[in-house]
Amino acid sequence: MRLLGYLGQWRNVAKEAVDRSMIVAKFLCLLHVTNNYLCSPTLVYGPSMLPTLNLTGDVVLAEYLSTRFGKVGLGDVILVRSPENPTRIVTKRIVGMEGDTVTFLVDPMNSDRSHILVVPKGHVWIQGDNIYASKDSRHFGPVPYGLIQGKVCCRVWPPDGFGLLA
Repeated sequence: MRLLGYLGQWRNVAKEAVDRSMIVAKFLCLLHVTNNYLCSPTLVYGPSMLPTLNLTGDVVLAEYLSTRFGKVGLGDVILVRSPENPTRIVTKRIVGMEGDTVTFLVDPMNSDRSHILVVPKGHVWIQGDNIYASKDSRHFGPVPYGLIQGKVCCRVWPPDGFGLLA
């Protein structure tokens, strides 16, 4: 009789443990879906987007739905998988969409020579806001739309810079 009492207690403990484990598993699934398919905070740093983003780093909120539905356009700040180093994600601004004619300075540090081209179908032209310290489409050409990872919505850190990006 005593044995049945102990088994009943352990069954209740096991049921409670399974219930709590399921709550944690559901939360982790929700976190995964949100972080990979909806939006996520991202640390961005470097000189290429000065003065829009800080050199020492900003935490921005990037959303992924716009890129999936083709709702990015001129002037949007985006996260792009680097065409030169696929392990890196870079932050740039869209300057030209497919079919747009883009005029850009070939080497802004040393000359005023410019080049004109038409952005091919399925590609975008991206540039950093700081043209003197940005490795962008001027160096590696138009970027396939498929390399766009997300659209930057707003800056969330540092607190004095909190808000939408222009």
